[in-house]
Amino acid sequence: MLELVQSGGWLMLPIILCSVLSLAIVIERSWSLRKSNVMPSHLLPNLKARIQNNELNEQNIVKIRASSPLGSILGACLLNGVVNLAESNPDRELLKERIEDTGRQIAIELEQFINMLGTIAVISPLLGLLGTVIGMIAVFSVITTIGVGDPSELADGIAQALLTTAAGLLVAIPSVIFHRYFRRRIEVLVVAMEEQAVEFIDFLYD
Repeated sequence: MLELVQSGGWLMLPIILCSVLSLAIVIERSWSLRKSNVMPSHLLPNLKARIQNNELNEQNIVKIRASSPLGSILGACLLNGVVNLAESNPDRELLKERIEDTGRQIAIELEQFINMLGTIAVISPLLGLLGTVIGMIAVFSVITTIGVGDPSELADGIAQALLTTAAGLLVAIPSVIFHRYFRRRIEVLVVAMEEQAVEFIDFLYD
C-alpha cells in the first residue's frame, strides 16, 4: 500500500486526506441522522400527556428542547410566553411562526458537514486528474530526453497518472452516493418533523 502511495506522488496526500474526511463525515452523519436520535417516537405522546396532566414547566421544556431536533421544534413554542399552559387558546399564528423559524434552524443543523462531503466528491476526481496531467508531463519529459527505448524510465510517470486517477475516483464515488443519500434522508426527516409539529398544534387547539 505504501508503495502505491509513493508511486502516485505527492498528490496522493490530499486525496488520502479527502478520503479520511469523507469517512469521518459519513460515520458522524450516519449516527446523528438516525430517526431515533432526530425524532424519538415517545417524545410527542409524552409531551401531550404532560400538558394534559399539567405537569409541564419551563425547566422540563428546556430539557425537551435539548433532547432532540424534534424536541427543539415542539418545545420552541412553549417558551417565552408563546403558549400559556394555563390557557386553552394559544395564539395559533404565533405558534406556527415559532415552529417554522425553529424548523429552519434545525434543518441547517441537520445539514452540517453535508456540503463538505459534496465538496470532497467534486475535488477528489479533479485532484486525480491533476495527478494524471502531472504524470503525463513527466512521461513526455522522459520521452523528450531519452526517447522510448527504455519503458522502465516511463514507469514512474505512468504510475502516477493511473494511480492518482483511480484514487480520486475511489474517494469521489462513495462520497457522491452518501451525499445524495444524506440529502434525501434529511428531506424525509424534515417532512416527518413538520407532520408531528402540525399534529402538536392541532392537539393544542382540541
